[in-house]
Amino acid sequence: MGQQKDLTGSEKSKIVRYLAEGCSTLKIAKLLKRDHRTIKRFIQNSQQGRKKRVEKPRRKITAHELRKVKRAAAKMPLGTSLAIFQSCNITGVPKSTRCAILRDMAKVRKAERRPPLNKTHKLKRQDWAKKYLKTDFSKVLWTDEMSLDGPDGWARGWIGKGQRAPVRLRRQQGGGGVLVWAGIIKDELVGPFRVEDGVKLNSQSYCQFLEDTFFKQWYRKKSASFKKNMIFMQDNAPSHASKYSTAWLARKGIKEEKLMTWPPCSPDLNPIENLWSIIKCEIYKEGKQYTSLNSVWE
Repeated sequence: MGQQKDLTGSEKSKIVRYLAEGCSTLKIAKLLKRDHRTIKRFIQNSQQGRKKRVEKPRRKITAHELRKVKRAAAKMPLGTSLAIFQSCNITGVPKSTRCAILRDMAKVRKAERRPPLNKTHKLKRQDWAKKYLKTDFSKVLWTDEMSLDGPDGWARGWIGKGQRAPVRLRRQQGGGGVLVWAGIIKDELVGPFRVEDGVKLNSQSYCQFLEDTFFKQWYRKKSASFKKNMIFMQDNAPSHASKYSTAWLARKGIKEEKLMTWPPCSPDLNPIENLWSIIKCEIYKEGKQYTSLNSVWE
């Protein structure tokens, strides 16, 4: 009966059962026809269990270094823990310790989204509000494109307690995803319509896209009175606001008062942005991933 190093799972189960029945290790070795030393080694290892990992004491920093870290965190909003500590010339501190120290004086936040508005933008918004003050907005078709290329706003970093997160410009366009166009008017959703992969929306392709989707599949089915009262809203993307697109829409009957004048840098005024937000939260909830663009579209 030779000595074998490894016991099978079945043999290990039998050893446990025999021990529970009160059998000696010598008897178990004979029953399993295994070397006595192999049985004893297995029992000893099982009784020992796994050794607990001895945690090394964390690197301590002085009160002076702590004050430097606090000042650096205030000066570097959304900075990483490594960047904050390096700016203080504090080295050799592992990430877990850095985060534990920062957690007492700061918290992880992401940048707030806000359109980059200057004085001119604000004045044009006021003009827009005055112009459409008495407009029946239930007759406005709000339109926009959205690129489904992953959840936005993923970037995070440390920021001191009581501080506001700095502004990060809203991403208007993205690549490598599914580009969709849709509209909402009153309680009706128009589309969404998918832009073919690889198609760049310039003036010509944008107008052709509207012809094949919006006009042929939705607009032409509406009554004459609806078309007469509807106001078409689109943002100031180059493909939308170009002379070519404006002239093309005019030939379709969408011109002058039927084409809403849109203030620049104002995506937050478009209610369809709320729809995009809801859709993205639903599509990418719980960190969901997709293997293809078609699965995202579905």
